[in-house]
Amino acid sequence: MPSPYWVLGERPGTALLPATTPLPLTQVGALLARLGQGDPHAVAEDLLRLVGAHVPLAQCAIFAFEAGRPARVVAVGDRSRTLELPHIADTYARRFHRLDGSAAVMREEQAAAARAGSAQPRILLHRQQGADISHPEYRRLCYELPQVAERLSVLALYEGRRWFSVNLYRGLEHGPFDEAGLAVVEAFAPLIVHTVRLHHTGLAVNQALGDLLLARLVRRFPALTQRDRDVVVALMDGLSAEAMAQRLGLTTGSAQTYRKRVLRKLGVGSQKALLALLLQS
Repeated sequence: MPSPYWVLGERPGTALLPATTPLPLTQVGALLARLGQGDPHAVAEDLLRLVGAHVPLAQCAIFAFEAGRPARVVAVGDRSRTLELPHIADTYARRFHRLDGSAAVMREEQAAAARAGSAQPRILLHRQQGADISHPEYRRLCYELPQVAERLSVLALYEGRRWFSVNLYRGLEHGPFDEAGLAVVEAFAPLIVHTVRLHHTGLAVNQALGDLLLARLVRRFPALTQRDRDVVVALMDGLSAEAMAQRLGLTTGSAQTYRKRVLRKLGVGSQKALLALLLQS
């Protein structure tokens, strides 16, 4: 039996926050502007700021689950608790997600969620604390190490086959979610679900287009090394030298050197000129 979960709007003895809950329009606008763009983690950071303005939160991690495919990390956001969150999220997706109470919820709710469709999805909320986890390494890595008091997952099925799980974490200094905190997340849940769905769709489209453009470039410049190709992808995503260094595991100076070398190999002088080269027939 999974730990406590409920369908949005059906939690007994409570009412959703009124629709007049104030939203910072500048933050909402920034969130919408970045959907499907180069930085996949921006959506988690933006949701953390948006919801966190109303209820204290420490972290946000978004995952996609699809039958027959490995679990995937969509995005992570962290309020400076630990630099280990990307590693924790990746390890959870590879090793521990099948042990999660939310995995049991998704199995139980698959048929009902599929009937609901994507326009008006069946949104589920699942609570889990470290004490709910019997596997010691899972509990240590995902709850004790980052000092998490409780996780609240917002779950929804997309296209009848892919689950999205948006996980909001409270730190030990916050304590578990209280009634007011649960009501806040419930009020934001529809916005959260549709935001993640649109972000994931946009990333998929951009990824497909990016793969096509990169393949064409490699055919024209077969001497490009794998590192060169990684740098080109980072430039296509609009990453700064600092962000490129973080993605590729380089120093900022090395990232700048690789950037100059690749542009020189391609005979262009800037990211804008690279984009024009990629779009040439």
